[in-house]
Amino acid sequence: VLAAWQRPYLNIFKHFRVEEWKRSAKEGDVAALTDTRLKGTIYRIRGSNPASSYLQLPRAGTQSLGLTGRYFYLLFRPLPRKHFLVHLDVTTKENQVVRISFSSLFKEFKSTPTWLQFPFVCGAASEGTAQRGEELGLGWHTTKINCAAPADVRWTCLVLDLPSILALYLSCSYSHLRGVKLCCNLLVKNLCTSDLLFEPGVTFAGARLGDLSCHGIAPMPRDLAFPVPKGEKWHDLYDYIRFPSEGAKLLHNSIQKSFPSPVAVLEGPGHSLTQLVTLSRAVSDRLSLVQQITSPKAVSVPW
Repeated sequence: VLAAWQRPYLNIFKHFRVEEWKRSAKEGDVAALTDTRLKGTIYRIRGSNPASSYLQLPRAGTQSLGLTGRYFYLLFRPLPRKHFLVHLDVTTKENQVVRISFSSLFKEFKSTPTWLQFPFVCGAASEGTAQRGEELGLGWHTTKINCAAPADVRWTCLVLDLPSILALYLSCSYSHLRGVKLCCNLLVKNLCTSDLLFEPGVTFAGARLGDLSCHGIAPMPRDLAFPVPKGEKWHDLYDYIRFPSEGAKLLHNSIQKSFPSPVAVLEGPGHSLTQLVTLSRAVSDRLSLVQQITSPKAVSVPW
């Protein structure tokens, strides 16, 4: 159950006053910029390697954020033609610290009892929706793994279901988010935790009309949302990735494997979370690629 101060969501940058650098830390080329398109402050993290530049919360590694929300939201855009890396440190109910990392640098999924590494494949804004659904996100791709972000990569809302990740890949129970480390090369608008699943395609009026709150679904909070000009549609401008996706759960149930394979599916335009999930041709083709994957290898090179 969320503590009162974390309800209904926690705007991490705002709550921890990241701009003051008292409860957060930065190293290397980290700058606060004003983005006229997003109408607010963003943070640019860039450098020649992941260890050279980063933004870290909390400031000290011995401290903990103590955030218990089920979903972790990252509003970000990879820098064009660069590789990026993000670490999340979470604590299990058994008091074990597990690092969850995703990066365009990773060629394959790797796992140990204390570290999960997920490849992240960046899609281009010029690609069609079906193609982005196949090539974008955390997961596997036969030709584009370990590729730098394209020049026109979109701003993305990445939603990580932390309890599901730990349950699926390590068979352990989630307690809380301990820390976040955003390494180069990224533009970041905000971080958020919540027990609610925010859907950017849902309006506040629509949510009330459909009584979506009963299903744990809510519109994106205004102070976390990407702006959408009048006459435009959210999904035509930005990308939305949930991991693990419903597709990953269906795959896990249909393929008798001792270890679930990491797959994320881009939610398509107009997708209603209250409807049954129907996999498109592109998504189905992508999920079939998982059958080619062997058992995860041990993590060998830490950052």
